[in-house]
Amino acid sequence: MPLDSTSDLLRLDRQVCFALSVAARNVVALYRPLLEPMGLTHPQYLVMLALWERSPRSLSDLASVLSLDPGTLSPLLKRLESAELVVRRRVQGDERTLAIGLTERGQALRCEAERIPPAVVERLGMPLADLERLREVLGDVIAATRAGSGAGSGTGRGDVPG
Repeated sequence: MPLDSTSDLLRLDRQVCFALSVAARNVVALYRPLLEPMGLTHPQYLVMLALWERSPRSLSDLASVLSLDPGTLSPLLKRLESAELVVRRRVQGDERTLAIGLTERGQALRCEAERIPPAVVERLGMPLADLERLREVLGDVIAATRAGSGAGSGTGRGDVPG
């Protein structure tokens, strides 16, 4: 006997992983035409955002804040360094620590980047309050996955399959 569509836990449209994957892909696609004139990919933009918050940063700190493996981050940094947006230097007195800092050009790019968030909000056509609420819920999802339990925070949002 076939399962009723509301009780089928394997329906694609009930999967959180599918919704997150499609949403992430689509949102990143909105950024692409905005970032291309700046010479940045979306991952490079995320690196620059972290460095605009604080520069210099150690490679390990940058990898941690971006939730990236240092091996994944290194090629991004090399390309940003080739574009003269960042500089990588060993920390004096601790040759094992690599510090990543902004160049003048990298710092100046921040002014141009300030137009990106409002343009993305406009392209999404969603109220800012909804986007802020979504970011908070995604923060909860990230925290739950980092905790390793996958059980969530007990917010009473119901039975949501993965």
